Amino acid sequence: MTESAEKQEVASKIPEPTGYRILIAIPKLDDKFENTSIVRAENYAKREEMASVVGMVLKLGPLAYKDEEKFPTGPWCKEGDFIVMRSYSGTRFKIAGNEGEQEFRLINDDTVEAVVADPRGITRA
Repeated sequence: MTESAEKQEVASKIPEPTGYRILIAIPKLDDKFENTSIVRAENYAKREEMASVVGMVLKLGPLAYKDEEKFPTGPWCKEGDFIVMRSYSGTRFKIAGNEGEQEFRLINDDTVEAVVADPRGITRA
């Protein structure tokens, strides 16, 4: 299978969020700690990904941010934004591809706590 075909196959597995849910991609951690040559242990990286508080908005469900009473100023985020959410929030799942597994989450629209321009360096405390 070509790399392009593999990417299309992975993309076809990504679900469409329904209702007021938002599809979030969890950024992969670098193999090394920032500004060092120290390699992260695999179980540490998995644990940090699982508890991640940062994600990128891939898709909004058709009812996300449509409740004008709840969201009088409009949507809190849009596709392509990096957001901050609570650790372990949403429905977690992974999709396997040629570059390993990618973690995704489906979260409710009111789970977004902040939008950040640059997610690098933001970790849970």
